Order: sequence, then C-alpha cells, then structure tokens
Amino acid sequence: MKVVDVIVIGGGAAGFFTAINAAEKNPNLKIIILERGKEVLTKVKVSGGGRCNVTHAEFLPKELTQNYPRGEKELLGPFHTFMTGDTIEWFEKRGVSLKIEEDGRMFPVSDSSQTIIDCFLWETKRLGVEVLLNQSVKEIQKTADHFTINTNTDTFSAAKIVVATGSNPKIWQLLEDLGHTIVPAVPSLFTFNIKDPRILDLPGVSTTASVKVLVPKGIPPLGVRGLPLLITHWGMSGPAILKLSAWGARLLEPLQYHFKIEVNWLNVLSEEEVLEELKNLKSFQGKQTIFKYAQFELPKRLWQSLVKAAGISESLTWADATRENLQNIANQLTASLFEVAGKSTFKEEFVTAGGVDLKEVNFKTFESRVCKNLYFAGEVLNIDAITGGFNFQNAWTGGYLVAQAITK
Repeated sequence: MKVVDVIVIGGGAAGFFTAINAAEKNPNLKIIILERGKEVLTKVKVSGGGRCNVTHAEFLPKELTQNYPRGEKELLGPFHTFMTGDTIEWFEKRGVSLKIEEDGRMFPVSDSSQTIIDCFLWETKRLGVEVLLNQSVKEIQKTADHFTINTNTDTFSAAKIVVATGSNPKIWQLLEDLGHTIVPAVPSLFTFNIKDPRILDLPGVSTTASVKVLVPKGIPPLGVRGLPLLITHWGMSGPAILKLSAWGARLLEPLQYHFKIEVNWLNVLSEEEVLEELKNLKSFQGKQTIFKYAQFELPKRLWQSLVKAAGISESLTWADATRENLQNIANQLTASLFEVAGKSTFKEEFVTAGGVDLKEVNFKTFESRVCKNLYFAGEVLNIDAITGGFNFQNAWTGGYLVAQAITK
C-alpha cells in the first residue's frame, strides 16, 4: 500500500490545477494524481479545436455566473475568490500568455492546447507531484482518519482525497456508496437535427436571431435572443442553439429531443413592425422584385428561401404584392416554425448536466458536506456551462479553492 497526504482522482484540467496549487502552497505535502487512461489532459488537448479555450473575458463574478445553467448561484462566492483575471495571471506567471478573441473566448497566444498541457506537466514535475497512469479506481473506503483507494493494480491511502473525474458514471457510483446523491447525467451542449426545405441548401449561413422552444403548457418558457444562429448540414447550431440546449438540457431530454422551435430571423423585430416595413417597401420600392433583393440585412440566400416559403414567385414585385403576401413574408421572417428531430454532439466537446448534488457541497472549500476530507473539482459536480471557456473556468476556480482548503 502506498501512503500519501493527498490523492487526486482524475488527470484532467481540474485534477492538475488542484494538485499544482496544493503542492505550491505546501511543498511538504505528498500528492499523487491517479489517471485511469494511458494519457492525461485529453480533454484539454481537444478543447477549442485543439487550441484550448482556457477561459472567457468576463471580469465580473455576477456576469460570469450567468453562463452556468447549473451552478450559477453556487459559483458566485468562489468567483469572488478566483476568477478570470486570476486565471490569466496564473498562466502568465508560468510563461503562458493568453489572448482575447472577438467573441470573448481566451486562448494561449500559441494557439495550441499543447502549451497548456506542457505547462501543467512541467509544474507537476517541478513540484514533485507524482502522476500515475492506467489507474482505474475500483473502490473508495473511508475510515475515521483516512481513505483507502483500490485501483485495478494498486492500493493507496491518504488523509484527503480530491475527485476531479468529470462525468464518470463509475466514480459517481462510488460517491453514491459514500452517501452522496448523484443527479443523473443528460447531454447539455448539443445541436439540433432539422430536416426542412427552407434550410436544406443553406449550410454555413449565419445570422443573429431569437429562438424559442415551444414547450408544453405548465413548463417555464425556454428561449434566447440576439445570438448568432448557424445553419448546418444537419440542421442548426451556433451560440443561439447551444445556449438553448444548455438551459434546456433537463427539459428536452424527456421529450427525446423531438420538439418544435420558433425562429425570429430578425431577432427582436415583431411581426407587426416587419409588416409596416414591408408596406413601406410596397409604397417606395414598387418596381423591385421581392425575391431578388434581400431586406433587413439578412443573408441573401436565407431571404430568398424564406420568401419562397411564403409562397412568393420569383417575379413578383412589391407593387403587386397583396396584403396576404406581405403577411406571409412577415410570418416567415419573425415566426418560422421548425420541427427538431434529434440532436448531435457539439464538435468533440461532449458536456453533460448531472453529477454530485450541489446541496451536498460546501462552496467555500468545495468539500463534501456528507464525507469529511473528500473534495470535488470540475464537472464531477452538477455544474455545467455554455461553450466559450466557462467549463474550464469552473475547473480552475474549484481546483484553486480545494488547494487552499487542503493545505490549511
């Protein structure tokens, strides 16, 4: 049996960040990381298309929390202790400069996730943190003053353990055995599968839109406004759809991802406002053919597809348009109905909602309220975020606070 001070289960972002910060705060601690795979930091490697979306340029704790469908309330306090600015400074101190992109996402200047991986591997080596691979945890036993962990090959003992395994059902089962409640996992970031003639030939077209899910009566409304919507080969994606999928994760799963959405391609303009504008076009652009010239700054192909769907012939001019024609166009522009029939994973970044029930965690320290000296960091908790570096920020914040707690 190998006896140490702290065992970190999980060799991902949260696990490494916790171990490095703990070792730095107290160099006398013997800390090991147990990783079940043959490689560490695999999710870091593929994040952000291989560039690693480290965090997001949002510098107010309250604003930052609003990117977490689950965890918004709980993370407010922790973000006051360690958040985006601290993350930037932490990496800068270790020779990794970050840059902000137009959409607020932050990446290493190198544009390579390997920079982050190398930083973590160098730090663990420098600080004497031992990283053990191919260590699949089979059992966690708790006695009065220590934990015994049995893996597929070895037995370890430590006074304190940190679980940073992400969405791992086997580990969740072991945590249930220790008395924790696990909120069942459902997919959280996904795109919508839609087969519809209006968008069939438009993959790659993007515009700012409002989208709402037409939910059954008695269920709170679910919608987003003013976000880019991207038409894809399989349906719809982009920030508008991903945000909807994150906030609707629990709602959409029982519907088996079959539901209707209403898209306002003009974002916040109402049908009445659009109708008025169309009447103006009829008065002042009478000779112009409706189909040929896109209005409302819509992408031309999208405009033409929606006009066609409104039953307008390619040769009809504004002057010859009937009130019914205008009404149909306004309706397509502001209240297009689409049938969603299934979902697709967003890139390779599979995120789930679910994990350790947040009521059972002390968010000052990220320690279990159920089992003393057991700590959590990252997505093993029922915390998840929309895309853009927010899931990593949760990992850094949690890892930092755990490190503070276990080194006191």
